[in-house]
Amino acid sequence: MPVIVEAAVESLDDALAAAAGGADRLELCANLDAGGTTPSAALITAVREKVELPLLVMIRPRAGDFVYTDDELSRMYEDVAMARSLGASGVVLGVLDTFDRLDLERTAALVEAADGVPVTFHRAIDQVARRVVSIDALAALGVARVLSSGGAATASDGVDELRAMVQRAGDRLDIVAGGGVRAHNAREIVERTGVTELHARCGGDPERIRGIVDAVKTATTSSG
Repeated sequence: MPVIVEAAVESLDDALAAAAGGADRLELCANLDAGGTTPSAALITAVREKVELPLLVMIRPRAGDFVYTDDELSRMYEDVAMARSLGASGVVLGVLDTFDRLDLERTAALVEAADGVPVTFHRAIDQVARRVVSIDALAALGVARVLSSGGAATASDGVDELRAMVQRAGDRLDIVAGGGVRAHNAREIVERTGVTELHARCGGDPERIRGIVDAVKTATTSSG
């Protein structure tokens, strides 16, 4: 199965560079240095008009933790609607409670607001203690993907947990490995975990993405 390479981008130039590097999909954010927040409607529109790749839009009202007030949740609903109206291929979000557990009620409401647009639960999952078991709840809510480093600083460090997440998910949802994914480690991450999707920041450098794409062309996705 071919490995999908998703590039995290934060500008039109960044998106164009990722496309030139052979990315299969984009995740569009603002403020990537802070982990990514919701991009503007103008930026979504510009990227949608100039780049033909599938486009996922980050839904995150601010940097920091993933425990949101009612006002912040209202803004997230509005941003989901905005992303859908502007032709996003999916949205990326995550909500936790004050104990770093999945906030299933609020996540379910956001999935419902997405109205069939695929939802990725982002690396907020890496703060959850029982990540592997949490896959069951997210799959039941209709989440399409989970982006994770396996709870480690990088995906390379989290390969064992990522493999367990892949095995738990089965064909119910996709696990996307992210965190320090580069050309030198991409193939090993795929082959040790069984993931079929990788996530990496483009940084305006098409060669960074091209290196990852080339590295996984012949990788196997069996987790052994």
